[in-house]
Amino acid sequence: MLDMVKQWFWYDWIMLALRLMTSVSLILTTISFQEGLTLPLWSVIFWEIAAFSIPWVCLLLNYKYYLFTEILLFGGLCIHLTSLFPDAYPSFLVSAFLIAANSAHLSYRWTGPATVFLIPGILHAVAPSNSYWVIVTYYGLAYVMGFAFHLLIVNHRQNETIRKQNAVLEQYMSQIERITLAEERNRLSRELHDTVGHAYTSIIMGMETLRSELATETGIQRLDSLLELSRNSIEEVRSYLHQMESPQQSLSLVQSLQRLGEEFQEHAQVVVNFRAFGEECQLSRQAKIAFIRCLQESLTNAVRHGQATEITVSLQFEQQYTRLEVQDNGIGMEEWREGFGMNAMKERAMNLQGQVSVYTKPGDGTLVACTLPRQADIAEELIRLLIVDDQPFIRESLRTLLDRYQDLNVAGLAEDGEQAVDLCGRLQPHVVLMDLDMPRMDGAEAAKMIKQQWPHIRVLIFTTFQDTEQALDLLRNGADGFLLKSAAPLELANTIRLIHRGGTLIGQGMSHKIFEKLDESIESPQSKAAADYDLTAREIEILQLVAKGLRYKTIASKLYLSDGTVRNYASSAYIKLGVRNKEEAVQKALEIGIIVS
Repeated sequence: MLDMVKQWFWYDWIMLALRLMTSVSLILTTISFQEGLTLPLWSVIFWEIAAFSIPWVCLLLNYKYYLFTEILLFGGLCIHLTSLFPDAYPSFLVSAFLIAANSAHLSYRWTGPATVFLIPGILHAVAPSNSYWVIVTYYGLAYVMGFAFHLLIVNHRQNETIRKQNAVLEQYMSQIERITLAEERNRLSRELHDTVGHAYTSIIMGMETLRSELATETGIQRLDSLLELSRNSIEEVRSYLHQMESPQQSLSLVQSLQRLGEEFQEHAQVVVNFRAFGEECQLSRQAKIAFIRCLQESLTNAVRHGQATEITVSLQFEQQYTRLEVQDNGIGMEEWREGFGMNAMKERAMNLQGQVSVYTKPGDGTLVACTLPRQADIAEELIRLLIVDDQPFIRESLRTLLDRYQDLNVAGLAEDGEQAVDLCGRLQPHVVLMDLDMPRMDGAEAAKMIKQQWPHIRVLIFTTFQDTEQALDLLRNGADGFLLKSAAPLELANTIRLIHRGGTLIGQGMSHKIFEKLDESIESPQSKAAADYDLTAREIEILQLVAKGLRYKTIASKLYLSDGTVRNYASSAYIKLGVRNKEEAVQKALEIGIIVS
């Protein structure tokens, strides 16, 4: 109850002051005229205290409870006093004002007649000396003034809600702009690193291989000069890349999340408590951005949808994982509905082999938990690698990059699939880093043979990969991961560690194409009929669920869509099929083969 009082506005205190002054003055007047009372003085004062306190407590719980208790207790008290003292009928004027001010929705239909006509009728019956229409006029004016005060309250609440929503949206847009800018800087940084940096590395490794072929001292000096120039140039490129990094990237994860919480607290006017447990570890950029995005979305949802006033953020660093929990004291909900922001948050976590969970219950707020596995270096275990690529510069560059890590050892290099299979039999590497487009035997066939003969050897496809059919075929035949050659060295090293420990990883860019292909394969049996009627995949999916007898609300829950969105898809499908209702749509879909009975 104290928490509710803390959230009061000026109009709540005005109404409490009116009630308090009315009750105090009534008690003092009763004491002055105690000789005319038919009941003991203490019982009348107790009645007056109850008529003040009980409706006020009920108002904090539900306005309907207040209306009933106010009319029964204070109205009954006024009727009793008027029967003894006819001039006591004005004591109910403040109650008439408060009843109108706190009524809402359809309650006006019965509080108005009861306050303006019924109670004056009873007062006139117990004290005929009072004019009925005079009392009706007084009470009517008080009720009208209370209704005007109610309109003022509603207007203030709406303005306050709009102001809070605008503050949240401004803070949300600011964070989106900041994260978008950081991601764009990261993208440009990676692009330059993967193109210019890779080219310089290839040039340096290529010149190193020429050293033994140069016989003259002059040629060796020129080669050393070129190598020095290349190394200086790549260091200069690296310095430019570091300058491109956003200032927020220099902050630790704890500092970034704490700053985000403080900024949100300042703009949204909610209490954000931040706690960190365990020893902070170094995380990749993608993991850091995923946690920042998760916290941003959770804070916004807590205020916009949960109406929370206090949010607790907990960041836990465990040995195997890092976990972010966002708990609010909002209203919660019976059924969680995921929007675009939550889906994007889950996609980020899934790309990092993590997960996002949401727990909510009406009246108990909402808990959002984001868990990402830690990909720390394992110094005590040496991972043997076999690099397979038909480009010599690529092989040597990868060897140079990966040999920098103490737990990674490039045990062999292969220039095609046949050589890779042969080296796997002799070297027994832990992880094979496999290109796809190679002469004699390509990477796809080599990967299949390796997994058939040595299932314990992990195969990571590392390529510029575009063929989704080949990707699906490799997935079915045991490939353990896919990564584009544009990946940063740290991301490549972490992926190798993850694959070695038994995990599976598909790069984000590649996963989108693979899942699009899977969607197409799902749609293919009905593709001809769907094309004839210009039906989308989502419309076909909804028709299939409608055919099973599911209601729109159930379909919306199943597909994580809103009820209105499902209805729009269904209406669009009905129009394209030329039908008027569900039954006709199901019959038509069965006839043309879109769904199977």
